[in-house]
Amino acid sequence: MSEPLELVQRWLQRGQGDLMGSQGLVLGVDIGSYGIRAILADLQGQLLTVDSRPLPAPDADAEATVAEALALVRSLLEQAGTPPQRIIRVGVGFAGPVDAISGMTRLSHRARGWELFPLAQRFEAVFDAPTLLGNDANLSALAEATCGVGSDVRNLFYLHLSSGVGGGFVVDRRLYHGATTTAGEIGHAIVRYDGPPCSCGANGHLEAYVSVDGLLRRANELGLRTDDLEQLFADGHAGQQTVAEAAELLGKTLANVINLVDPHMIVVGGIVARRGGEPFLEMVRARCQEGLPPPMR
Repeated sequence: MSEPLELVQRWLQRGQGDLMGSQGLVLGVDIGSYGIRAILADLQGQLLTVDSRPLPAPDADAEATVAEALALVRSLLEQAGTPPQRIIRVGVGFAGPVDAISGMTRLSHRARGWELFPLAQRFEAVFDAPTLLGNDANLSALAEATCGVGSDVRNLFYLHLSSGVGGGFVVDRRLYHGATTTAGEIGHAIVRYDGPPCSCGANGHLEAYVSVDGLLRRANELGLRTDDLEQLFADGHAGQQTVAEAAELLGKTLANVINLVDPHMIVVGGIVARRGGEPFLEMVRARCQEGLPPPMR
């Protein structure tokens, strides 16, 4: 399996020789639940530098996190030996719902201060470059459809399994935003009305069961005391039952996605998918097949 950076670089290199190639740089920033990542590239397909750093504190608010993200970008520019004036476009991914039209975050379910926060404007004010803001799972869907495993299909659904659970639709090779630019929030699909609380405050959402915390919570209920996903997936008793229950919920959910929008491909990513590996994904695939009507299997 190719590394994501290799796939991006390969895709960018298709445009080498373009007249815009030497006229500026593009900046990508990901503000996630686990930390902040940034990448700087030119338009000729050359990745200049990539770096990451943790959130400034576990309870860091929006202002502190943005300050850390801007410091990371300045460090990237220093590493590349280039002035900020060369940045001509900025893309920012955020781990939560956003208003992609206004460039504002709607809120974060895990951190303070993100309610209607003008994130795109903050980057535009510093770098004087048009900035596009998107939900991180939506942007992962677009990346998979553009330069990842789904580059040969027209319609794709991406499911992200991490500290949160999200998704994104690509329809006719374009990211589907929905009426309020919040399409793809599959982690907040209701799977059991009497279920445990979700990060958003409601009960019984998919995220409450199959996110990192949801899986560890269920394993703990079954007697496995761990905060390590690898141990959970390796355990033959409580871990195995936890994984089987998660695979069933995910399979049913993805069967509903297929019945509703009929994508050419479903891509599953995130730390839960990586730790579970192919055995876990095969379980999800089997449960999904069971939930489909015979003509669609």
